Amino acid sequence: VKMNLKIQLIKNKKEYEDILEIRKRVFIREQNVPESIEIEYESVSSHVVCFLDGNPIGTGRWRENDFGIKLERFAVLKKYRGLGIGKEIVNFILSQISSNKTIYLHAQEAVVDFYKKLGFIVSGKQFYEADIPHSKMIYKS
Repeated sequence: VKMNLKIQLIKNKKEYEDILEIRKRVFIREQNVPESIEIEYESVSSHVVCFLDGNPIGTGRWRENDFGIKLERFAVLKKYRGLGIGKEIVNFILSQISSNKTIYLHAQEAVVDFYKKLGFIVSGKQFYEADIPHSKMIYKS
């Protein structure tokens, strides 16, 4: 299926509000993540929005910290999952990062295999964030 996908860095307040709404639907309402954990480090992150036929349906972001560059907050609205959109968002973000720093993420256990296919490897023991099991995964380009 040819999808009219467009992924870009957010450009304005409207797009930022769109991605916040996606994250609220996926993390806070679907997964019961507390808002206080979900909405953080906003101003120091680079946010992307994914449009399908002009509608915002997915997002992700990255930020630099003491450990490297952390990819996080990947979310695709439920109706559009399983179409390869998450992969496109991850690859777009990877294409935006030019750095020798470690690129890593904290993957929910359910999506560890998804990230393995994109070049990430599990590092260390499983841990919990917002009562959801996660693994740290490091990108090996």
